[in-house]
Amino acid sequence: MSFLASLSRRVLSSSHRLSSSRSLILPASRGFHSSSPTRSDALSQHVNEAHNNSALPFDFTDENYEEAKRIMAKYPPQYKQSASIPLLDLAQRQVGGWLPISAMDKVAKILGIPPMSVYEVASFYTMFNRTKVGKFHVQVCCTTPCMIRGAYDVLSACEKHLGVETGHMTKDEMFTLSEVECLGACVNAPMMQINDDFYEDLTPETAVAVLDKLRKGEQPKVGPQIPNRRAADGPMGKTTLLEEPSGPYCRPL
Repeated sequence: MSFLASLSRRVLSSSHRLSSSRSLILPASRGFHSSSPTRSDALSQHVNEAHNNSALPFDFTDENYEEAKRIMAKYPPQYKQSASIPLLDLAQRQVGGWLPISAMDKVAKILGIPPMSVYEVASFYTMFNRTKVGKFHVQVCCTTPCMIRGAYDVLSACEKHLGVETGHMTKDEMFTLSEVECLGACVNAPMMQINDDFYEDLTPETAVAVLDKLRKGEQPKVGPQIPNRRAADGPMGKTTLLEEPSGPYCRPL
């Protein structure tokens, strides 16, 4: 028997033994999230529904057409595709927080690119909701800093108060509740994002109070939900960078 043939038999035999031993010693896998996992195919596939199919017309308002022109003017003509994200965001805001497929097709037509190029962007970024969401999209962060500060207690309180499980919309289409990964406000954990606003330093009680105010048509205080805390200041208040920042700002300070 040649050297190569002998070596191949040894490698195959070793691989078989390793595979058999792994099947005996590996523990059963377990999930890290309490909410139901989403199948990978559900993240990329589109299923026609009565309220979401290519036959339903979509067009930008006159005001948003002008905004679309201002957005596209930022990019060279040969790179119009770079405007995909801001135009999709514009469409999503016009529709009410989610992106029907007809809106994606309109963006593709305006940019002069294949619809698939737009679908790829919309299905990649989690900021785009390709299924209908409520008027208020409640996104509770449950990544490690928020988790150890009680995020799952906040999430459970929201589920109980709204009467829906995570990943679902209330019957009146007022709220959609989602569990999300890090939203970048770890120093104010636990927190949740509702539409464009952050609500931070939450307890189950203050989270429910925020939801109640939104249901009543009131605007809750944005940012920390504990008294006397400004933005991410520590318990001693501000001790450095005492002068006013020059901007630009990502949100009102």
